[in-house]
Amino acid sequence: IRRCRTAAKPVIVATQMLESMVHSPTPTRAEASDVATAVYDGTDAVMLSAESASGDYPIEAVTIMDRILKSVEADPLYRRLMDASRREPEATTADAISAAARQCAHTLTAAAIVTYTNTGSTTLRAARERPDVRILCLTPNLDTARRMTLAWGVHPVRTEDAHSFGDMVARATRIARQERIAKQGERLVITAGVPFGTPG
Repeated sequence: IRRCRTAAKPVIVATQMLESMVHSPTPTRAEASDVATAVYDGTDAVMLSAESASGDYPIEAVTIMDRILKSVEADPLYRRLMDASRREPEATTADAISAAARQCAHTLTAAAIVTYTNTGSTTLRAARERPDVRILCLTPNLDTARRMTLAWGVHPVRTEDAHSFGDMVARATRIARQERIAKQGERLVITAGVPFGTPG
């Protein structure tokens, strides 16, 4: 998990996470602890297998896993661990901007960080920072949007590229409201490459 986060690659913890729920309506304490530990370790996602694919209690398994995840992410210790495990940004423009976006969002109590991206690399860098707000990923590429659904804290939306600075801001604010990520009057931190539509 640590190596994946350093490389800004999504990491999924999977296989037999709530295995007893294939035939039982509740997990064992050890299984619940394994799910919680994966979240405390900073995983992007956790995954069920037989529990939801062929088990007797698929809805209960998903519901319990969701409850565990929300409980861990609401724990003040979780936020402290994410902050403590954050590495210094590399000496690149992209890493410096991602780190600054996280700090700006925190200082300004922004509703979200909005990333415009073609390949997803900007969004993955933002997710690596584990900001205390959601990340709204705006991309013209359906494949990129689909891949970003697995990244930590990311809500991807497929939309055409911005054509100007004004269009970039207007599009981000409109979509953030439509997707119920921000309300009228709340702040957003927006990152985008210029010229628009050009990777890097």
